[in-house]
Amino acid sequence: MICIQLFYILGIFSRTAFYVDSNENWSPGGVESSAGETADPPVSIIVCAWNELENLRTLLPLLDDQVYPNFEVLVMDDRSTDGTREFLEKAAERFEHVRFIRIDREHEHVTPKKYALTTGIRNASYDIILLTDADCQPASEYWLAGMALKLDDPQKQIVLGFGPYKRRNKHGWINRLIRYETLFTAVQYFSLARAGMPYMGVGRNLMYRRQLFLNNKGFYSHMRVMGGDDDLFINEVATSRNVAISLHPATFTYSKPKETVAEWWHQKQRHLSVGKYYKTRNKFWLGLLSLSHVLTWLLGPVVVAITATQLQASGFPVLASQQEGQLLLAASGLFLVRFLAFWVIVGRISYRLGHTVDWVAIPFLDIVLGIYYAVMGVVTLRPRHKNRLMKWK
Repeated sequence: MICIQLFYILGIFSRTAFYVDSNENWSPGGVESSAGETADPPVSIIVCAWNELENLRTLLPLLDDQVYPNFEVLVMDDRSTDGTREFLEKAAERFEHVRFIRIDREHEHVTPKKYALTTGIRNASYDIILLTDADCQPASEYWLAGMALKLDDPQKQIVLGFGPYKRRNKHGWINRLIRYETLFTAVQYFSLARAGMPYMGVGRNLMYRRQLFLNNKGFYSHMRVMGGDDDLFINEVATSRNVAISLHPATFTYSKPKETVAEWWHQKQRHLSVGKYYKTRNKFWLGLLSLSHVLTWLLGPVVVAITATQLQASGFPVLASQQEGQLLLAASGLFLVRFLAFWVIVGRISYRLGHTVDWVAIPFLDIVLGIYYAVMGVVTLRPRHKNRLMKWK
């Protein structure tokens, strides 16, 4: 199991840790393609909102102020009852790039958000779609420009962005765990995309070409599945050649994290419930990663403790001469190599992704993540009631 972990860490995750971006030298304000031409295809930013009035008050000015030649901000108001409609009517007059579409009823054949998003994509003014959520905030006024730059290569149809959660010191360890779990999810989907096995993206920061959506019938295969408007769609349409990733801090979108364990737990159950719809090969690779992670932390410390006890009792020369002792030493060495390799590789990725978590906290959070995987594995296998269509979140 430790060898499997080393395969992922050194063979897969290192692709993100040491990724040399073709646009690495891009600086906000200088939006040029690798060919030296201005990279400015028109873009439609789509935000779906259900009773998100306060978040929209913050978000829309940030989106309208994006430094980019030609774009629109299309807000899909799905049956909001908190004054969102009245606010959007005024916002459409106040902001240059903002318009909205109101949805007044549900449809039995599709979940509400997927209907709202499909309607938005079909009614968008432009062929490149950039998605974010109402409770997100772009890291800079060059978020749109940086994401669009990744479509400079005509082969690329999808751009995977990073959507970290904000630091909240008053919520202590739960905030660290949320940020770390988000980081490690990004480590996986960025790294597997770099390895030619893309499997998901996050709707908080995701770009793709509208024709890709239409050619693949949008969310048709999972219309009634609650969630999956981002990861299930990408799981279906992503290939080894049509995906780009954006690691520039100016292209991140930050969200407000959950503040209690119960809220976060509910959110993660909803997210993980769609994993059973992934392609079989993706479920295999992700399952192998999680299982090896859990068993590494379940068995690794035990092997190290036994080895240390025997060394103390019999001395290194005696132990090293025994076959059993040699195996224990080798296993202990592999565990320590895995420990250090994970710390270095994930720590470097965290550094590249805006110092998502502190480097010194990674070993502890790695252990907690192993426990989290074990618990979530049991929860995922437990029989579940069918999702109800009425709820977005």
